[in-house]
This record gives sequence, structure tokens and C-alpha cells, in this order.
Amino acid sequence: MSEQLESGTSQSGLIELQIDRLSSLFDPFDPFPTPTRDLSRAAEDFIVGWARELPSKAAIRLRLHVSHEEASSADQVALKAAISRHFNYKAELVSGDLRELMAIGRLALLIGLCVLGACIVARQLLLSVWPQGAASGILGEGLMIVGWVANWRPLEIFLYDWWPILRRRKIYQRLAAAAVEIVPHR
Repeated sequence: MSEQLESGTSQSGLIELQIDRLSSLFDPFDPFPTPTRDLSRAAEDFIVGWARELPSKAAIRLRLHVSHEEASSADQVALKAAISRHFNYKAELVSGDLRELMAIGRLALLIGLCVLGACIVARQLLLSVWPQGAASGILGEGLMIVGWVANWRPLEIFLYDWWPILRRRKIYQRLAAAAVEIVPHR
């Protein structure tokens, strides 16, 4: 498939693909008609890869260069619907991934705060039972470190992990809204 796809972005927001047959865009194992078919993994990766390189504000346009026979027989409305449906579905999947990540983050935060609270209480008990000394100081500080480290993952989720997922969803949404144009080979 990769040798069948060639691309370039000669204009802002334009992704051009040269393919032998329009059917090569779709998953060969998907038995449904074009408007409901999934794009092939290679075609999706190729299109998404180019979309990532485009300016984030640019409207995306897909221009498919095919043979004259394919261009004349192509149902542009069905092709646009299939591409839009595919990328809308991908955006929904990524939205689900984001919701799942946030739920994991909330659970991890709850666990982390409970561990931190338990470590603070254990530290206070330790310092009240043992006299001030090197051993009690080291153990007390160790408990505090464990308590704060237990909150590392929720902080990582809420500060950093959601950005790439949100960016991927935005790319899929932009691709779902992309204008699709079929032109014959020159």
C-alpha cells in the first residue's frame, strides 16, 4: 500500500495522495460498502502523518489523484462520507481514551492523597514514640517522600498526559471535516 500512496503538501492545508485505485484507501477486509468502510491502516497513518505537519489553524483538504477511469466513476459524496465517518469515529475513540485517562487520574489522586495522609499520620506517630534522633528523622522523612511520590502519577496525568490525546483528537476532527477532491492523473 505504501508504494501506492504518494503525497505532498504544496499548499497550506492541502494533502495530496496519488493512488492507483480508490479501493486501496479502504481496509480490504471490511465487507461493507464505501460510505461505511474503514480506511486502511496504511492510508490512515499516511494521512494523519501529513495532517500533523500542517498548521493547526489551516483547514485540511484531501486531493486524491487517480486514473481517469477511477475519477470518472468515483462517487465523491460517498468517499467524503466514508473519510469523514472514519475520522469522526477515531475522534470518538480518542475522546473515550481521554475520559478513561481522567478517570484513572482521579482514582490515582484519591489513592495518592490517602497514602500521603497515612504517611503524615505515621510520621507523627513515629516522631511521638521515638525520641528525636537520626533514625527517627530518616524514617520520618522517608515516610514523607513515599507520601509525595504516591502522588507522582496523578500529577503527571493532570499536568502532561492529556495534551497529546487532545491534540490527536483535534487532528481527527479536522480530518473528518476535510474537503475531499478527486482529480485524474496529469
